[in-house]
Amino acid sequence: MSFRYFKQLGVVLMLLGGALSAGSVRAQDEAADVFIKRMSTEVLDVIKADKSMRGADIAKVVALVDTRIMPHVDFQRMTASAIGPGWRQATPEQQKRLQEEFKILLVRTYAGALSQISDQVIAMKPLRAAPEDKEVVVRSEVRGSGEPIQLDYRLEKTPGQGSGWRIFNINVMGVWLVETYKSQFAQEINAKGVDGLIESLAARNKTNSKKN
Repeated sequence: MSFRYFKQLGVVLMLLGGALSAGSVRAQDEAADVFIKRMSTEVLDVIKADKSMRGADIAKVVALVDTRIMPHVDFQRMTASAIGPGWRQATPEQQKRLQEEFKILLVRTYAGALSQISDQVIAMKPLRAAPEDKEVVVRSEVRGSGEPIQLDYRLEKTPGQGSGWRIFNINVMGVWLVETYKSQFAQEINAKGVDGLIESLAARNKTNSKKN
């Protein structure tokens, strides 16, 4: 995976963080594309107004992810899909560690992307879904001074309290996030087992933290 891909991934995930807690009630009844459009536009405004975010303040990024993004991401489903068959082999403690390390990995990959936010706007593409669909793909582009960035989201509609759309996969420039990691993680598990993958992710995160 190229460095440019990870930087673009950073832009994508940051677009998911805008005013989520304030908009959680609305999100229950919104169409999936309206939900993504609103969040993306709000967070663009937040980032453009916050110089520390554009300077890749990693502590602020982590706080933003924990409080604004994670409640609207099905992170267990995303992690389980990325791990593949190895997820079912893992103990509850191993699954917890895998989620923790995978989350840290994603946070670190997009910290450097914050400085790229400048004049971008969100352009939504027509939603090809029926009103009763519980899983949909929302397609969009981030447009600015450079080439447009293709962004597609897979979302599921969750029932009951706290209901609304939850993201479980993201496509950046034609590459789905979960599939990007799936082959890597499978190789690690085949070679070293689940504990080996956890150790590998922890080591990678430790190295990345020193760079920031």
